[in-house]
Amino acid sequence: MFYHAKELQFNARVSSPDPRFARFLLEQFGGSNGELKAAMQYFTQAFGCKQPYPDKYDMLMDIATEEFSHLEIVGATIQMLLSGVSGELKEAADSEGITTLLEGKASKEGYMHEALTNPQFDIISGGSPALTDSNGTPWTAAYVTANNEMTVDMRSNMAAESRAKLVYERLMAFTDDPYVKETLRFLMTREIAHYQMFEAALATIQPNFPPGVLQGDPRHSNTYFNMSNGEEVRGPWNEGKSTQLGENLEYIEKPLDYVRETNGLLDRKPSGTDRTEKTVEKLDKALSKERSMEIKSATPTEDMQWSNYNGPDTALTKPKVKKSK
Repeated sequence: MFYHAKELQFNARVSSPDPRFARFLLEQFGGSNGELKAAMQYFTQAFGCKQPYPDKYDMLMDIATEEFSHLEIVGATIQMLLSGVSGELKEAADSEGITTLLEGKASKEGYMHEALTNPQFDIISGGSPALTDSNGTPWTAAYVTANNEMTVDMRSNMAAESRAKLVYERLMAFTDDPYVKETLRFLMTREIAHYQMFEAALATIQPNFPPGVLQGDPRHSNTYFNMSNGEEVRGPWNEGKSTQLGENLEYIEKPLDYVRETNGLLDRKPSGTDRTEKTVEKLDKALSKERSMEIKSATPTEDMQWSNYNGPDTALTKPKVKKSK
């Protein structure tokens, strides 16, 4: 149940109208890394968590709801940045008075060009924010990623918060308004906070690597192929031990020759790892059973209701049915 409080989560302020920056800020209103994308992503992901991971359901719904509040902050800021634009443009079209106000025809045309950098503000939305990015591309559900697998979704969310943080960071360079900068800094900071929350949630799911359930083929999990000519470049990504599995990384200097020698890698033997096909198969079965039981044991299949109005709301529960006498 959503309840709208009329006050914004953060007191957004604007010193003066700026239609140019209003267009830039649309990126966080209806763009691929914006607040609506984040809200819908976490909101969608939450449904699959209701039974097996009620704590993750609670977290995702909380953060999704906060993202909706951030969408409201961005929309309010855009609206303030567009203050007066629609009215002035209408006056400019209907009379010559605006020409004198703006000190000549050239200034008038410059003002109109600035205001109409995104024509949708006046032609389509009438001087209000629209669900598009800064180029007028409509928002789409294709921005949302939800795979109903927590080890995947949490990593996806960490990446989403990282990209959104970067957009706010770059937006701050395009405005001189201290009030707007203050709002952008708040929103940027919340991306950092959410990243850490998703990271912490991922850590509570053990094991969580590799993402999903099935383990990788031990013959190919620690191999680095040098796929370019020129000076050899080495680093922790192709030498030493792998970050998660702790396997010795094997550097294949001449991939074409190696592929030919191993019959297209079919004859390659595991190297630098203690894992074998048998141990991998055992892990696959164990983790598959564990994940499956987590869901099955928490998921009723009849007489279902989403909420328990008389007690803790943590999972799907069977409604109380009065028995006839």
